Amino acid sequence: MRNIWTICRKELGSYFVSPIAYLLLTVSAAVSGFFFWVFLSHFVLEGMEMQLRGETFPLNVNEQVIRPLLGNVGVIFLFFLPLISMRLFAEEKRSGTIELLATSPIRDIEIILGKWFAALTLYACMLLLPALNLIFLFIYGKPDWKPLAVGYLGLLLMGGLFLAIGTFISSLTRNQIIAGGVTFAVCLLLWVIEWSTSYDSGTWATVLGYMSVITHFDSFERGVIDTKDFVFYLSGIFLGLFATARSMESLRWRS
Repeated sequence: MRNIWTICRKELGSYFVSPIAYLLLTVSAAVSGFFFWVFLSHFVLEGMEMQLRGETFPLNVNEQVIRPLLGNVGVIFLFFLPLISMRLFAEEKRSGTIELLATSPIRDIEIILGKWFAALTLYACMLLLPALNLIFLFIYGKPDWKPLAVGYLGLLLMGGLFLAIGTFISSLTRNQIIAGGVTFAVCLLLWVIEWSTSYDSGTWATVLGYMSVITHFDSFERGVIDTKDFVFYLSGIFLGLFATARSMESLRWRS
């Protein structure tokens, strides 16, 4: 555990000594803040119009502000996550330090988990920034915090899956641009693959639909924890990190 923590701290330090962490945090905060302002403005205007018409139907801040905000945040981070994971192993290969890692007494799984946890920590920091906007909802309104917590759990699991995929792809190349581009392509495919169910209801479409991250994030977005969705994300994270371990093992043999 000590080795994992050491690698994690080293990776986090490398993020913050370069502009990448500050750029990602700033841009994600600005974009998510814009979406929050749009949804909240629409919510307030709709409430004022209902009052003018004399209607008393209660508005739901969870359904009309929080849920669409979480969905849009997921789309935003689809573009940012490859930028976090692309350097994890590709930079080590480019600088030649991967041989030191491969021949060190540290186990492969400790190296992989340390790097993945560092990337996940940066992603969690990015998730906290949109949460600061939601404080205003709790100050001036009465949203239900449980669906919000479940939605954030879904975002964290989905991000962990994408980062595990990105970690594996980064271990295959020394070029960060290639690692980031391929990771984005794979993650985007997992995002849109659910569209196949719109054109066909056969077995293959059902299987492809099950592989979509949108299919499994929908229940989290609604504030519901479904075991099959939880298992899907954990299994995907395990497979991504397992594939990275096999890639590291082959590198050790070549070293």
